[in-house]
Formats: sequence, structure tokens, C-alpha cells
Amino acid sequence: QVQLEESGGGLVQAGGSLRLSCAAPRRTFSRFNIGWFRQAPGKEREFVGAVSWTDSSTYYADSVKGRFTISRDNAKNTVYLQMNSLKPEDTAVYYCAASYLTPLTTTTNYNYWGQGTQVTVSS
Repeated sequence: QVQLEESGGGLVQAGGSLRLSCAAPRRTFSRFNIGWFRQAPGKEREFVGAVSWTDSSTYYADSVKGRFTISRDNAKNTVYLQMNSLKPEDTAVYYCAASYLTPLTTTTNYNYWGQGTQVTVSS
């Protein structure tokens, strides 16, 4: 069983920053791509960004490009989502997920999901 655990969510004012963490067993990070998704009330789950396992290439949704940054620390078995210049529309439950399939922007290509962490951005 692959276990993913998100942390770092919370309440932040618009323009502020948060860093989310996704921890998993070493095997998951060495063999799988890691993606971040979010789901706001009344909306479908959407792709935020991802990092590939082959060359650490990153991909971002247009809505967060330039504001969010994904990085991975293999020694700590952790992937981070650094979120800067947060906007109220960023409010959602954020999930990390693992996949060995492509394209990385497709939700159904991810095999394992964490429980999610709430991010709330106040105006």
C-alpha cells in the first residue's frame, strides 16, 4: 500500500505564502511522478502542478504558473508545493498524488492519493 500524507495547509491572507508537503515511502518518490491537485467547493478536481521522476521536470497549470513552485527532496521522501502571492480563488483542498502514467496533467493517470489539506485564502 502506497501512503501519501499532505501537510502545511491553513489560513492565510491574500498575497501571503504557504508551503505544502507531501511525504511518502522512498519507493514512491523514486519510481513515480508526483502531482498536486486541488478541489474547491462545487468544482471539479483540477490539476495544479507535477514533477516527473525521470528528470525532475515540472509542469504547472496556467492559473498558478509563476506563483507556485514544486520541488522534491528525495533524501526526505518529500515533495513540496511552495505557494506565493496567494489569491482567494486558490482556496481549496489540496491533494498530492503519485502516478507512473502520462500525461501528468490527467487526473485519472494518478494511482495513489493523499487525504488532502485545506488551504483558505482570505481577502
